[in-house]
Amino acid sequence: MTLGTIALAQHIDDRTARGIASTVGRMISNGDLAVGSRLPTVRALAKQLGVSPTTVSEAWQTLARVGALDARGRQGTFVCQPTGPSTPRRYRRVTASIGGSGHFALDLSTGTPDPELLPDLRPMIAKVSRQSLTSSYLDHAVLPDLDARLRADWPFQPEQLTVVDGAMDALDRVAQVVVRLGDRVVVEHPTFPPLLDLLDLLGAEIIGVDVGPQGPDVQQMAAALALDPVAVFLQPRAQNPTGVTMTQHRATELAAVLSTSNALIIEDDHSGDIASGPLFSLGAWLPHRTIHIRSYSKSHGPDLRLAAVGGAGDVVSAVANRRLLGPGWSSRVLQAVLVEMLDHQPTVDAVGAARIEYGRRRSAITDMLLAEHVPFTGSDGINLWMQVADERSALLTLAAQGIGVAPGVPFMVRDDQPSLRITVGLLDSDHASVGLRLAGAAGLRATASGQR
Repeated sequence: MTLGTIALAQHIDDRTARGIASTVGRMISNGDLAVGSRLPTVRALAKQLGVSPTTVSEAWQTLARVGALDARGRQGTFVCQPTGPSTPRRYRRVTASIGGSGHFALDLSTGTPDPELLPDLRPMIAKVSRQSLTSSYLDHAVLPDLDARLRADWPFQPEQLTVVDGAMDALDRVAQVVVRLGDRVVVEHPTFPPLLDLLDLLGAEIIGVDVGPQGPDVQQMAAALALDPVAVFLQPRAQNPTGVTMTQHRATELAAVLSTSNALIIEDDHSGDIASGPLFSLGAWLPHRTIHIRSYSKSHGPDLRLAAVGGAGDVVSAVANRRLLGPGWSSRVLQAVLVEMLDHQPTVDAVGAARIEYGRRRSAITDMLLAEHVPFTGSDGINLWMQVADERSALLTLAAQGIGVAPGVPFMVRDDQPSLRITVGLLDSDHASVGLRLAGAAGLRATASGQR
């Protein structure tokens, strides 16, 4: 079957390469373009749209990267079942930054917590090892004690709740339920590269909304919602990479704007109890359209591999049911360890001490950057976002001094001021020296307060 050139062109309003790819992607997802359909030639469609063949060719290449199109030479180009790209290209750029992780005397590129500040798991593991936790594959996916503990501490009343293997596993599973090829989604700009890789894999059209000192920009969010996205991905506190925590006033404003749309709100509270700022979840205003994800990796231990997912019942249920065809459940042994940790006073004290220490380390660097008039954001969590005159030059300058940081480009939805993400939570000493080196590598000075 061949779709006529005029018929396809009539569906395309945005005649950029991205717009063409998104429109055709949505038509494939909606079934308007069936698998096996033959598409018009590049030149024919370009002529009908009044654009260059290069523009259509770029759109086809975008769709081919997610496996939605199959070019068969003279036979033509055909619609396929999307498979997604094979590698996480943005995340690889972070992990492969100048020299790569592990090659620096001081590596501030990782975005990971300081192992020395994590609570001791041994007492809880010893206690749990004497328990019998799983007697049947049909047991509930969440331990009853953990379910009760999570619900008591959730920022709103969740319709359903489950546990998966970390925040990224949660984002992956929720996105696969909600997002289809060609769908528009809203993310913060800048944001976490693996999320952008995931959305690229699903063939989504990504719309970035700038993050300011109080959280996502309200006017930009309203403009993005006018494009009818299916989902909005947010980090309510200690946003990665900017270190911004959303204020109550901004949450109220965003809730009002989002109340007029149908988009699902997906919140990633990845820092959890090591975030120093309060949590303002949009689920407090829009509980039936919010999915809240809470990870315990940075606060209690990365190897726990646990995150809770709660909120809109249809989405959470779909995630839990899909897992029945794979892992079934997250380790109940690890769930039991987490239950013990949440109510174990020495663990609670250790997490609280880590939160204070991360704040001290961050303040030591931000005070130095302020004194040197270097623009940055970073009021919470373990990361800050520092502006630089030239990204590669700054990376090389710091690498030559044995300091590793993450390049900014992989975090960006669109071109912006060159920046670096710096995991200041890993800096346990020599703050003055490192702060001066960071300021020197930035290669610029701000005339304002030092805050973006």
